[in-house]
Amino acid sequence: MVTATNLGFPRIGGKRELKKATESFWKGTTSEADLFNAGKSLRLKNWNVQKDAGITHIPVGDFSFYDHVLDMCALLGCVPKRYNWDGGKVDTATYFAMARGTDDAPAMEMTKWFNTNYHYIVPEFETVENLKLSTTKLFDEIKEAQALGITPRPVILGPLSFIGLGKIKSDTLSRDDILIALLPLYTQILQKLEALNVEWVQIDEPLLVTDICDGMRQAYRKIYGTLKSSTNVKILLATYFEELGENKDLAMNIDVHALHIDLKRGGTQLDYILQHLPRERTLSIGLVDGRNIWRTDLDVAITLAEKARESTGSSRLMIAPSCSMIHCPVDVSQETKCDSDIKEWLAFATQKIDEIAIITKALNEGRDSVAQELADNKAALDRRTTSTKIHNPDVKERISAITSPMYSRKAPYNARKDVQADIFKLPSFPTTTIGSFPQTKEIRQARAAYKKGSLSQDSYIAAMKKGIEHVVRYQESIDIDVLVHGEAERNDMVEYFGEQLDGFAFTQFGWVQSYGSRYVKPPIIFGDITRPKAMTVKWSSYAQSLTERPLKGMLTGPVTILFWSFIRDDQPLSETCRQIGLAIRDEVTDLENAGIKAIQIDEPAIREGLPIRKDDWAAYLKWAVECFKLSSCGVADKTQIHTHMCYSEFNDIIESIAALDADVISIETSRSQMELLDAFADYNYPNEIGPGVYDIHSPRIPAEGEMVALLNKACAVLKAQQIWVNPDCGLKTRSWDEVKPALEHMVSAAKKMRAARAKSQAA
Repeated sequence: MVTATNLGFPRIGGKRELKKATESFWKGTTSEADLFNAGKSLRLKNWNVQKDAGITHIPVGDFSFYDHVLDMCALLGCVPKRYNWDGGKVDTATYFAMARGTDDAPAMEMTKWFNTNYHYIVPEFETVENLKLSTTKLFDEIKEAQALGITPRPVILGPLSFIGLGKIKSDTLSRDDILIALLPLYTQILQKLEALNVEWVQIDEPLLVTDICDGMRQAYRKIYGTLKSSTNVKILLATYFEELGENKDLAMNIDVHALHIDLKRGGTQLDYILQHLPRERTLSIGLVDGRNIWRTDLDVAITLAEKARESTGSSRLMIAPSCSMIHCPVDVSQETKCDSDIKEWLAFATQKIDEIAIITKALNEGRDSVAQELADNKAALDRRTTSTKIHNPDVKERISAITSPMYSRKAPYNARKDVQADIFKLPSFPTTTIGSFPQTKEIRQARAAYKKGSLSQDSYIAAMKKGIEHVVRYQESIDIDVLVHGEAERNDMVEYFGEQLDGFAFTQFGWVQSYGSRYVKPPIIFGDITRPKAMTVKWSSYAQSLTERPLKGMLTGPVTILFWSFIRDDQPLSETCRQIGLAIRDEVTDLENAGIKAIQIDEPAIREGLPIRKDDWAAYLKWAVECFKLSSCGVADKTQIHTHMCYSEFNDIIESIAALDADVISIETSRSQMELLDAFADYNYPNEIGPGVYDIHSPRIPAEGEMVALLNKACAVLKAQQIWVNPDCGLKTRSWDEVKPALEHMVSAAKKMRAARAKSQAA
C-alpha cells in the first residue's frame, strides 16, 4: 500500500493558543505546568486531525514552544556559556533565556529559515565539551503519542544541517570537531527511539538542496552509513524547498531507508530520481504545497503519484506535503468572512492533510473511490481560472508602459547627499527608529472596535491621532533627530497595505509563526494589484504637522509585500512584484507632494526571497532590485529614501543592496555584534547605514555602554559620517516600559559618540 504521511503540522493552534500560553507564562501569570498542559492539548488536537484524516506516519517533535532548531540545541546540550547552564537538564528558564535573552546575557542570534519568513535560532558552537543529550522532550512526546494510540514518526534536524546552519564561535574549533562530537549523540537518539519501538524517524537535511562542498558530500555518505548501522529504526531523509540539483545522486545513495523530495519547488527532478533511485529505497514525494495556501490540483498530483508508483511500487512510495506545514495557517473552515469564491480556492494545513489522504486513497483504491472529491476539486480550480476577479487589463497596460528611466534617481548619491544635508542639517550619528512603536492595549482595542463597527470613524481617527501625538512628543522629549509616527493605525506591516490595495484578500485566523510568539497573518494575493487611493499620507502628514523635526513616511516595499503574502501561483513572481512596485511608487510620490522629506521603504524580505540555488540568483536579484527602484525613484533628489533589512546575511548580495541606491539603509546587527557590517565595509559601501544597536526581539534593555561599544565596532569598519543610530527593527512588539529606557540609552550613546568625534577632530 502507498503510505500517507506528513512532515510537520502548525504548532500555534487555530486560535493562536500557543501564543497566549507562552506570553502568559513569560509574564508570570501562569505556571510552567500551565504552559506544558497547553502544549499537550495542542499536540493532541494536531495528532487527532491527522489520524482522523488517514495519515499513517504522524510527525512527533514538530511541536515547539519557540523554535525547532532551538529544541535541537537544547536536546544536544548546545548551550552558550553566557547562560550559566549547569550541564544538567536544559530547563525551561535556560531554554527561553537562549531565545529571548536575560538582563545579563543577550539572546542567541536569529535568522531566516532558508528562503521563508520563519526565523530560527542560530546554533552557537563555542566548545564540544558540554555536548550531550540534555532534554527528554522528544522522547516524552513519543510516549505521549503512543499512549493515545498514535503511531509517531519523530522529526529531528540532521547533524550536517544543524552544524551548517550554526556559527562556530571558537578559532580552535572546526566543523569536523563538532561532527565527531555530535555523531554519538545522534546515535544515542536513534537507540532511544528504537527502545521506544519507533519504526520510522524523519531526519531533516534541507542543506542538501543547497550548493555544498565536496567535503560536506563526503560527510553525508559517512555519517548516515554510521547512523543506519547503529539502529533498526528506519530513517527517512527529508529534503525540501528546492530540487536537489547536483546533489541528486548523493541524496539517492546516502545509506538510509527513504528519501523525501519536494515536487512543488523541485518538480523537474522526479524523472531523474525515478530512473536512478536504488531499488531498496522508499521514495516520499511532496505533492501538496506546505508553503502556500492554494488548493492542490489533485488530478495533476495523482498523475505524478501514479508515475512514481510505476517505478517504485506501492510499498516503496509515500505521499507527503512538500515540507513541514508550519508555514501554513491551520484550518480554512474557520474563515467565515472570506469571499466565498476565494475561500473555495484555498487549502490550509487541515485541508492539505485531507488532500494527502485523497491522493493516497486514489492510488490504493483507484480514482473512482475519490470521484466526488476529484470532481469538486476540478470545479473549484476551473472557477478560479475563469474568475473575472483575478485579471485587470488596466494593470497589464501600465506594466507594459514602464520605461528604464523609472528605475533610476535623477542624480547619483554623492550629489543627493549634499542636497539632503543642507535640508536636514542633522548632527553626526543621527538617531531614528525603524518605524513602529508599542501597540498598546488601548490602540488595539480601538482598532478592533472600529473594524467591528462598534466605534465610529471619527472616534477611531481621534484615538489614532492621540497615539500618534504621544509617540511624536515622546521622541521630541528624548531628542531623537528623525522621527516616525509610530504606526498606531497599522495591524501589520504587510496586511495594512494589502487591505488598501485591490487584488488582496484577508483571513480572520490565517496566522503563521514568524518567530517565537510573533505570528503574522499574511494577506492573500489572488489578482492584479492596484492602489485605489493614498494609504498613509493623512497619518504621516498629521504627524509631521506636530513637529518641526523631519519625520519619515513609512512604507513596506514591493518585494517584502510579495514574499510576506501568500502569493498567487498563476503568473511569475516578478510580474506580481512590479504591480506592487507601481502601487508603492504612487504612494511615495503622494508623500513627497504632501511635504514628507524622508520616506522609508522597508525591504527585509529581499535576502529571504533569494533562490536557494546560486545559478538562479542573478535573474531574481535583477527584478527584485528593479521593483524596489520602481517604487522609490520617482522623487526629487532632496527627498531622502531609507530602507530597512533585518536578520539576513548580506555578504553574497552586497552589490545588489548597493544597487538599491537607498540614501540610508538600516540593518539588524545587534545580535551579531556588528558582524554583518563586514560585508558593507569589504564592499566599501558608499551610502549611509544605520546598524541596529539593540535587539528589539528580546525584552532585555541594553545599557548605554553596550550601545557605545557596538557603535565603536561600527566605526572600526565604517566612516563615522555614514553611521546612523537606531534599534534593529520596529518596536511594535515591545512594551513602553521596555522601549523608553532602551531608546533613552540609545540617544545618550549617540551623543557620547558625537562628543568623542568632536574631541578627536579638535585634537
